[in-house]
Amino acid sequence: MTIYTDEKASYSWITENGYLLPEKAYIAGYLGVVPYGHALQLQYKLRQARAEGKIPDVLILLQHPPVFTIGRFRGEEDLIASPEKLQQAGIAVFHTNRGGSITYHGPGQLVGYPILDLKENGLGVRDYIWKLEEVIISLLLSFGIQGHRVDKYAGVWVGERKLCSIGVHVSHHITMHGLALNVNTDLRHFDYINPCGIRGNVMTSLAKLLGYPIRVEDVTEALVDSFSVVLGKKLEGGLDQCLAMPDARSG
Repeated sequence: MTIYTDEKASYSWITENGYLLPEKAYIAGYLGVVPYGHALQLQYKLRQARAEGKIPDVLILLQHPPVFTIGRFRGEEDLIASPEKLQQAGIAVFHTNRGGSITYHGPGQLVGYPILDLKENGLGVRDYIWKLEEVIISLLLSFGIQGHRVDKYAGVWVGERKLCSIGVHVSHHITMHGLALNVNTDLRHFDYINPCGIRGNVMTSLAKLLGYPIRVEDVTEALVDSFSVVLGKKLEGGLDQCLAMPDARSG
C-alpha cells in the first residue's frame, strides 16, 4: 500500500490493487476513563446518528473502570470467579451485543470503539476485523514489537501471549464495539476469567513486553495514526461536536 499526498487539495490518496482511492474523513478523540454503561449508551447514540448521516465515521478512545463484558452468544461459562470475589475486587459485569466471549476492560487498557459505515468504506465484517488487527500490528511496529494473528481467535498476539482483544457488532452496516489493547493493564484481573474462552495465563501488556511503564495517553496518537493509514481515512476533527448532542454522555 502506497500513500500519496496532494498538498493543494489537502487530502491523500491510497493505492490499492492498482486503483487510487480518496481518503474518507472521520473524527476521533480520547475521553479518559468512562464507565462502561455510559460508553455503551454513547455508542448507541452515535451509531444512530451515523446511520442517519448526521455525523461522519467516529473513533472513540477511552479507558474503563474494571469491568468484565460478556458476548452476545457466549462467555458466561468462562467467568470463573464467584460474585463475592468480583465484589471484593470492584469488578462489574455487563452483557453486551458484541461477538466473542468474555473479556476484561480496566485502567491501563486503551479501548477503541469505531462507529463506521462499512458499506461506505467498502468493507465486509471479516475485512473490517482484519483491518482492526492490522491497526494494532502496525502500532506495535512503532515500538519495535512484532505482532501477529491467530486463526481461531480475533485479536493480536505477540509470541504465545495475547495483547489485544477484538469484538464487534454490526447492524445495518454500522459498527459498534471494537478493540482493547493492554497498555499498562493489571493482568491479575484476567485470572478471574478464561479470556476470550482461552484457559490459562495467556494475556500480556505493552508495558510488560517493553519492560518499562507506559501510559495509555502515550499510545493514543500512535493508534489514531495507524487507524488513519490502515483504514484509508483522514482525521478531520475531535469528538466535541458529537458529545454536544443531547444526552450524548449520559448513561
